Amino acid sequence: MKKHRIMKVLPASIADEMDIKPGDCLLKINDQEMDDIFDYQYLVEDEYLEVLIEKPSGEEWLLEIDKDADEDLGIEFESGLMDSYRSCCNKCIFCFIDQMPPGMRETLYFKDDDSRLSFLQGNYVTLTNMSDHDLDRIIRYHMSPINISFQTTNPELRCKMLNNRFAGQALKKVDRLYEAGIVMNGQIVLCRNVNDGDELRRSISDLIKYIPCLESVSVVPVGLSKYRDGLYPLEPFDKETASQTIDMIEDFQKVIFNEHGIHFIHASDEFYLLSGRELPEAERYDGYLQLENGVGMMRLLLDEFDEALAELRERIGDIPAAADTKTDVSVATGKLAAPYIRDMADRLTELLPGVRIRVYEIRNDFFGEMITVAGLLTGQDIREQLSGKELGERLLLPQCVLRSGEDVFLDDVHLHELEKSLQVPIDIVKSSGWDFIEAVLGDRI
Repeated sequence: MKKHRIMKVLPASIADEMDIKPGDCLLKINDQEMDDIFDYQYLVEDEYLEVLIEKPSGEEWLLEIDKDADEDLGIEFESGLMDSYRSCCNKCIFCFIDQMPPGMRETLYFKDDDSRLSFLQGNYVTLTNMSDHDLDRIIRYHMSPINISFQTTNPELRCKMLNNRFAGQALKKVDRLYEAGIVMNGQIVLCRNVNDGDELRRSISDLIKYIPCLESVSVVPVGLSKYRDGLYPLEPFDKETASQTIDMIEDFQKVIFNEHGIHFIHASDEFYLLSGRELPEAERYDGYLQLENGVGMMRLLLDEFDEALAELRERIGDIPAAADTKTDVSVATGKLAAPYIRDMADRLTELLPGVRIRVYEIRNDFFGEMITVAGLLTGQDIREQLSGKELGERLLLPQCVLRSGEDVFLDDVHLHELEKSLQVPIDIVKSSGWDFIEAVLGDRI
């Protein structure tokens, strides 16, 4: 019997009221053992539960619980999966982890490809690590959404790209998920002269048949760091090839929207930056289902900023002295976001002439200049490129540069260390337009 050790009990939760403590082990729910979080999430939905707990002494408690169907017990486990994490069995030609420099913390080198993390955290999985048992449980428990890294629907090419002879056959699992009505989202990491062009056209055409269960598919350019010695030779996209990719995707969007009422296939923001093209309007993102893949992040930010700026303009009209607000700050971000942040800064300073905002585009020396997203900036690159620069009263950094829930950059530089090096207070800014304005103005308005 598997014993799932409880790490935390939330205050005022059902578990707290039942005197369940950290260190106790969960054995069964309704006389059923659990392999992992899939089983737990399904069983805990019942309104009546019989929960078998083992105390550290070995004593077993059988607890009878009446609750609402959507109410959780309020317990957290040593492992978020209640089981060990499954590492990736592929050797993808585009894998970013294979392009990491040596000497970083161990967790950054772990390749996960766990279908349970797709459900819990939104991770994208290739399906090559999804067992028939997992597939059966996803269908039985009707767990959605499942996020899938397709790369291509050409079975032979998929085997080549993932360096896994079973990768093409794994695509058949999508048929079962579709037949069971499981909600899915997809991703295609686009590699120039590999799965682009006619192969991309084939993939999109094949994936359309899974609508409406397959709600969206993002197309993102492969990320290429400078650490690629011995790896498959891949070329970066340029203005021309990015434009060609966008043209194909936008042509498909028109056809798909006419037939299904959604745009379905989406190019990431990076393609639009590379091509120099205007970002699509908000309506074409179908509710921003692919934000975590960098699809629509800039459009959403700009639209939120427009709304916030309009509200600020009205507020200034009500409080004339607000127009005299003075502040002097700097913003650091990656190459992808910099043009848009600069535009926002210009429009804010036009409204408030006493506000000065310097926007610094940080070049990614750590991973290489072809990496343009802010989320892969390191503390050392920010420190080296801003040393000696005018930073004003405060430096603003986007939240994505830090590890989730911590004040540490990818390269383990701590936020307080960067503040000390640059001799300036640093404010971390969330991703909305209002957050940007509030971060710039503080409590001055």
